Amino acid sequence: MNEPGAFTRNEIISQPSVWAQALQTFHAQAKALTRFWQSQPVDQMVFTGCGSTYYLSLTAAALFQTLTGIPSVARPASELALFPDLVYPPDQRIMLGVISRSGETTETIEAVSVFRERTGGRVLAITCDSQSTLAKAADIVLAADFAQEQSFAQTRSFSSMLILAQALAGHLAGQDVKMLLSSLPEICDRLLSEYHDLSRQRGEAEKIDRFFFLGAGYQYGLACEAMLKMKEMSLSYSEAFHPLEFRHGPMSMVNENTLVVGLISDEAHRQEVVVLNHMRRLGGDILAIADFAGNEINALGEVIRLQSDLPPWARSALYLPNLQLMAYYRAIARGQNPDRPNNLAAVIKIDTFR
Repeated sequence: MNEPGAFTRNEIISQPSVWAQALQTFHAQAKALTRFWQSQPVDQMVFTGCGSTYYLSLTAAALFQTLTGIPSVARPASELALFPDLVYPPDQRIMLGVISRSGETTETIEAVSVFRERTGGRVLAITCDSQSTLAKAADIVLAADFAQEQSFAQTRSFSSMLILAQALAGHLAGQDVKMLLSSLPEICDRLLSEYHDLSRQRGEAEKIDRFFFLGAGYQYGLACEAMLKMKEMSLSYSEAFHPLEFRHGPMSMVNENTLVVGLISDEAHRQEVVVLNHMRRLGGDILAIADFAGNEINALGEVIRLQSDLPPWARSALYLPNLQLMAYYRAIARGQNPDRPNNLAAVIKIDTFR
C-alpha cells in the first residue's frame, strides 16, 4: 500500500515530462485546430469548468481575449446549465470551450447540452480523457490522457490542460507556439529542484495558520487554483484575491501567522509590490513569484524567480508546481492524505439535472 500522498507527490514531480507530451499533442493537432477555427466566425468565446477547471477557465479566457482579440468570458458549468440567459447574448456566434479532467462531471455535460439547445454553437473540449462523454459530445478535442491522475486533487492534469489552453490561444493568434513553449518542461524541472526546499519549508511552517494567494490578470485564476490546492489537500484556511482588492477588507485577517503569496505580473508589478509591502508591515510573511526580480521584489522576502524569458501569456503554468508542492508538504505535516482529500471524489456527479 502506498504511503499517504505518494501519488500526489509523484504527479507533481512528473510535470516536466507530462508537459512535453502535452506540447507534442498540441503540435500534432495544430493544423486541424486552424481549420476548425477558420471554418466559422466567432463573436465570443465562453470557457467553462467546475472547481479547478473553472479556475483554469478564468485564465484561459484572459489568455484568449488578450491574444486573439475575441471577447472571452469564463463561467462555472453549473451557471451555464442553470442560468443560461445570464450568459449567452442573443444574435452572437458563440463557441464554448469546455475544460474537464474526467469529461464526466454532471454540470459540465449538462452545460454542453444546454449550450447546444440554446445556441447551436460549436464546442471545443480540453480534457484528460479522450473517450469521455464530453470528448464524444465536442466538435474538436485536445486530450491529455497521459496527464490523468490517481490522486483526487488535480496537479499535473490542471497544468497540462493549461498548457494546451495557452498553446491554443497563442497558435490561433499567430504566435510561434512551438518555439515559445518548448522551454516550459525544462524550466519546470529547474523550479521544482531549485525551490523544492523552500516549498517544503513554507508548507511545513507550524506558525502559519492562514494562506492568501494574490494574482491579477492571467494570474488570478492561478491564484484561485493555488488556494484550492492548499484548502483541499491540507484542510488549511486559504483564500484567493486580486491584489488590490485584498486591501478592501480581507487584509484585516493578516497577522504574524499569515503567509501571503503574490503571483507577480509584469503589467502591474509596481502596484502588486506596494500591496505585498503593506501586508508585510501588518506582520504577514511574504512569498513572491515573479519572472525576474529586481530590488523592489527581492526586498519583499522570499522569492521564486521563474527566469523564463517568456512573454507573460506563455509562462502561466510555471507559477503552479512549487505551490502544489507547498500544499502537499502542508498536508503531510498536518497528517492529511493529499491523495484522498476529505469529503472529495475524483469525479463529481449529481442526479437532479433533467
